[in-house]
Amino acid sequence: MRINGEIIPQEEEEKGEVKTVPLSIQQPRKLVVVGYALTSKKKKSFLQPKLEVLAGNKGILFVAIDLNRPLSDQGPFDVILHKLSGKGWCEVIEDYQQKHLEAIVLDPPDAIQHLHNRQSMLQDVADLDLSDCQGKVCVPRQMVVNKDPSSIPREVTKAGLKLPLGGVLFKIYVVGEAIKVVRRFSLPNISKCELAKVAGVFRFPRVSSAASSADDVDLDPSVGGLRLFNIDMIREHGTKDVFYVIDINSFLASYGKMPDYEHTFTDFLLGLVQSKYKKRPAK
Repeated sequence: MRINGEIIPQEEEEKGEVKTVPLSIQQPRKLVVVGYALTSKKKKSFLQPKLEVLAGNKGILFVAIDLNRPLSDQGPFDVILHKLSGKGWCEVIEDYQQKHLEAIVLDPPDAIQHLHNRQSMLQDVADLDLSDCQGKVCVPRQMVVNKDPSSIPREVTKAGLKLPLGGVLFKIYVVGEAIKVVRRFSLPNISKCELAKVAGVFRFPRVSSAASSADDVDLDPSVGGLRLFNIDMIREHGTKDVFYVIDINSFLASYGKMPDYEHTFTDFLLGLVQSKYKKRPAK
């Protein structure tokens, strides 16, 4: 028999003895809807079947944004994932956020635009908290060569610079608070004898196609308001603790090559949405 939501065993009811057994009602899990606006190339490399299956098991649904329809007529989305640019798209995102204050945009278009300029992008390295790192992290000197590519070695030497050959390249993937470092091969040193044997362009093997190791690191992962980005860092040849940041890329830049990215990314999305709802004022 059921009284006020509690169960009374029949034999005890007949004896006049009543014991209550509390019932726990499991609340249905809220579905996290992620709207994405990606190029076909980025969609193929990032939204792989393994990621979509894992996301579905965790209550995350990826929905393609129809660029031929007003964004305000779609959704609602908990998260908007995009790899588009342009003034028009920025205005669309800003308009959607004004009407849907709870929506999370990864990442803000103005923050992504900041990375398109190499000079301002590398300036962000100064904003990183690298004081506790065991080593020296620098930004390399740069130059622009507008002439024939064959003039690059001459122009580099003339400017008192040198090409970063023979070092070790590290890809640092940042997903919210999670950081993965993947070690890759860099360009090898080429002797003058080897160069003399080749007429024209010297062909190098692919330097970033496979990882040799991956580790977690302790770093303050904040760059210009971005939560999804990666950093290309090279260790100077012949040293153990001198590093140069040579590039910073926004979301989806080779995340498919990040070890275990499916679990890292889905956990990030869930944590992001949960944190958003916890900050809501109580009604």
